[in-house]
Amino acid sequence: MPKLHSPILMAVIGAPHGISGEVRVKPFTAEPLALSSYGPLFAADGRSFEIIAVRPQGAVVIARLKGVADRSAAAALTGTELFVDRAALPPATEEGEFYHADLVGLEVRDDTGTAVGAVTAVQNYGGGDILELALQGRGSVLVPFTSAAVPEIDIAAGLIRIDPLAAGLLEDERGDEVPEERPEPAGRGRRRLAGRPRGPRDTGGNR
Repeated sequence: MPKLHSPILMAVIGAPHGISGEVRVKPFTAEPLALSSYGPLFAADGRSFEIIAVRPQGAVVIARLKGVADRSAAAALTGTELFVDRAALPPATEEGEFYHADLVGLEVRDDTGTAVGAVTAVQNYGGGDILELALQGRGSVLVPFTSAAVPEIDIAAGLIRIDPLAAGLLEDERGDEVPEERPEPAGRGRRRLAGRPRGPRDTGGNR
């Protein structure tokens, strides 16, 4: 198995389907059938899997994996997570759109340009995307993923810039923390996360 420098979770294998080795698979791609477009998929323990046939079934897909020929072999794979390297995904070229994996690890700078921490995770609790930051001397904080709170993202330079006031990290004149920014309406300053990878352009993906 080649070393995955930036593994992206693409799917999880579920229960067997039938007796001929097919498996139910929960894909995390925007286009479920594009799952077979990335070449080999890799488990965390280094095993590689090649999807040789795939078809939709409700919220999952039914996949046939090379070398898996009976129900017992399929059942042994239940719960296996499947990954690809970030380099196998198409670039997030739409304005304001980013992959989770591209953001985690970026240096965080404040509005003065001073380095203050790093991005450690991307969260979504139902009210919009949120960046989890490890700030020097402050522990972990959550910042809304909006253009107001995060006005600059430079993937190539490995950094983001936050506005501490818009991010809710400053105190107002009464000593109270500024309330967390409410999610902005779609199209008005919201950044987008390409957390559900699309298929390559030439293989049925929706780019």
